[in-house]
Amino acid sequence: RRVRDQLGATPVRGAETALPRPEGRLTVEGLTYFHPGAAEATLQGVSFRLEPGEMLGLIGPTAAGKTTLAALLVGIAKPRVGHVRLDGADMADWAGEDLGRHIGYLPQDIELFAGTVRDNIARMGEADPESIVSAAQLAGVHEMILQLPNAYETEIGEAGAALSGGQRQRIGLARSVFGHPRFVVLDEPNASLDAAGEEALINAIVTLKQRGTTLVVIAHRPSILRHVDKALVLRAGTVEAFGPPSEVLPTVTRPQPATGAQGA
Repeated sequence: RRVRDQLGATPVRGAETALPRPEGRLTVEGLTYFHPGAAEATLQGVSFRLEPGEMLGLIGPTAAGKTTLAALLVGIAKPRVGHVRLDGADMADWAGEDLGRHIGYLPQDIELFAGTVRDNIARMGEADPESIVSAAQLAGVHEMILQLPNAYETEIGEAGAALSGGQRQRIGLARSVFGHPRFVVLDEPNASLDAAGEEALINAIVTLKQRGTTLVVIAHRPSILRHVDKALVLRAGTVEAFGPPSEVLPTVTRPQPATGAQGA
């Protein structure tokens, strides 16, 4: 009943004009977001811009709003105020199916589905084997998949229960780069990775940048941050610093005064 009520309250969108494949230019304009029922904004006045092929390192302390911002960037959440634009078009103006082909998202909590490895990389849709293998190779997970009992046809169980945390994260990465998206958001993509997995992740990031894919990566390890073109420090839902990493990162790692101030 609640689902029917919610669907009834959602306006039906008419026929939408298909937009051309984006180049990956991202513009964020004055984003403000409140979690349902919250009295204070989780994000307030967040603005920045990325050109096609640029990579942003998004950093900040716990509860700064980084994961919420990631969800807004890919259109999962809607801002109360402000806009996220891909090649000038607001995320809300993209037809859902079209937008899904152009963006990739690796959430902090990896969400895989009951089905095969192939199904999950292909986002539970129909796809030719070549494109699936290509995504796995880009993510550096092809050889690992071949070691599974039935390779790409291996059933992974509900939420990927048959896989380790690192395996889930690497297959999630392959899913996020499936179909050559123009804009990719990775939320703590190396949280469960060993050294080999992190090396594969970095290789994938470098390849995506070379292809002109725009990236936003939430990470703290220097191994990833050394590849970013811009850095943004988010603290208490607002932008504390944004610019070249050579200028921004030293302010984050600088020791805090002995007044109990919390570092990043």
